[in-house]
Amino acid sequence: MIEVKAIAPRKRDLLPFVKFPIRLYRGNPCYVPPLVLDEVATLSPDKNPAFDFCEAQCFMAYRDGKPAGRIAAIINRQVNERTGHLDARFGFFDFVDDRAVSAALLGAAEQWAREKGMTHIVGPLGFTDLDREGLLTFGFDELGTMATNYNFPYYEEHVLGAGYQPDTEWLEFVMDVPDAIPEVMNRVADIVKRRFGLKVRKYTDKKAIKRDYGRALFELINETYDQLYGYSPLTDRQIEAYINEYLSLLDLDLVSLIVDRDEKLVGVGISMPSLSRGLQRSRGRLFPTGWFPLLRALKGKNDRVDLMLVGIKPEYQGKGVNAMLFQDLIPQYQKRGFRWAESNPELAANSSVQEQWKYFTSRQHRRRRAYRKPL
Repeated sequence: MIEVKAIAPRKRDLLPFVKFPIRLYRGNPCYVPPLVLDEVATLSPDKNPAFDFCEAQCFMAYRDGKPAGRIAAIINRQVNERTGHLDARFGFFDFVDDRAVSAALLGAAEQWAREKGMTHIVGPLGFTDLDREGLLTFGFDELGTMATNYNFPYYEEHVLGAGYQPDTEWLEFVMDVPDAIPEVMNRVADIVKRRFGLKVRKYTDKKAIKRDYGRALFELINETYDQLYGYSPLTDRQIEAYINEYLSLLDLDLVSLIVDRDEKLVGVGISMPSLSRGLQRSRGRLFPTGWFPLLRALKGKNDRVDLMLVGIKPEYQGKGVNAMLFQDLIPQYQKRGFRWAESNPELAANSSVQEQWKYFTSRQHRRRRAYRKPL
């Protein structure tokens, strides 16, 4: 017997929802759990400022009384207003290999969306682009990252079987960290500096970078990604939250800011040591001892760096500013002993972003998709 229940947005009810995939993927060498308390906060209306323009309902499926799957149905009114669509989203979607379970979960999300007046549903997506998105369709034997979903191969069969069609696709790449900065990259970076009067700004004080460029950094993200698939511009309240919550976690050696003659921000590259192994060891918990493997991943020996974000002001895109970022960051990667760098998901149609990896020995190691269905 399959039963689907709506989940109240309270911590005690959200904890089983958040922990379900950690149990589902127990022992899987490629699955990377989220930080449980961060995931609970994302789903809590009183903690996540995205609820200023979103609404959501979480559901869990039970098979013979035991947890068998989960899904969140989301409406992002900001994106719908920008696109003129009446789209709901589904995300946080995990389930055992049982068509009855996945169909019941998708059916609950679809019915909720219909009752809200939506005409289509699309996913997997989160509240905004800073949440995990996309269903993994290639790269199941690759270690995941803290910023991306992992799922079993059977997920796509279930989604297609429920009447969904592919809507967009993202690619991910892993690059070898070179022993030296590629000569062509050095040449391009130096030309760009002279031609446009640009320079790299580095900080050692997190309070100072917050004060000088915290808001400008997230405003640049809004400019850079404004026209991308399903983008939800960050609001003032979101920007303030991210400044306070995330900038203090950065290793400033692995952050590169590019500014013009007037000290205005025109480019940013943010990377951090991979937390994948640390999160696996901690099983998504900070306490009582989960913080230790995460601290070791951040400060100790680590062979992998995650390229969390690269943003270039639109008027400087395609002019070689990316070369300046990597001219600054590669020596830091070498110093820290990183052997590989991983990109975040990039839209498959965005060839200009993928062009930047031509300087490196790289391979496309993962692919993921979002799917759409009329209601």
